[in-house]
Amino acid sequence: MQPDCLSAEGERRCRQLLARTTARFRARPAAAAVLVPLCLVRGVPSLLYTLRSSRLTGRHQGDVSFPGGKCDPADQDVVHTALRETQEELGLAVSEEHVWGILQPVHDTRKATVVPVLASVGPLDLQSLKPNPEEVDEVFVLPLAHLLQTQNQGYTHFCQDGHFRYTLPVFLHGPHRIWGLTAIVTDFTLQLLAPGAYQPRLISPELPLG
Repeated sequence: MQPDCLSAEGERRCRQLLARTTARFRARPAAAAVLVPLCLVRGVPSLLYTLRSSRLTGRHQGDVSFPGGKCDPADQDVVHTALRETQEELGLAVSEEHVWGILQPVHDTRKATVVPVLASVGPLDLQSLKPNPEEVDEVFVLPLAHLLQTQNQGYTHFCQDGHFRYTLPVFLHGPHRIWGLTAIVTDFTLQLLAPGAYQPRLISPELPLG
């Protein structure tokens, strides 16, 4: 892992790389937005995840996800959606100045656009969070070093009618398996933060992405 990913220089590099995507997608309509919280836990650079509440209805109950949710007509843009949802779900207020930019949007199985917003939330004590029990069952972090270890990375091949379609990443050996759109966004984040240390696992011309 690049040791400077949370340094001022690393932040400038990431902001510059995300500038074009941010300008392109920030004001575009989307179904939902998620915050990708880059944090320091006991001095260790990590990503923060949630386990969606089993009380929720629909297909995503009990899934690992980043904090976020549906865009509201009152939201100024997708960045504000991600920040609002994070505060509602976790009691974590993130100021807009800590947002580094927008990652490549992804599409769910219903072709709804989900926009990932990367932000640095700084040093974080998980005990200080106030998860909304109606939306979140658990909050956990995974160190970037853990996510970058090849033994913690897997993949799933998807085929249709006997023909290979695409490969999606899976991240293993943490409190919960990370898969689906959350794994794709994690993949994008690692490519940005540690381009020399991470080997992308998204393969195919038919990926269900934005």
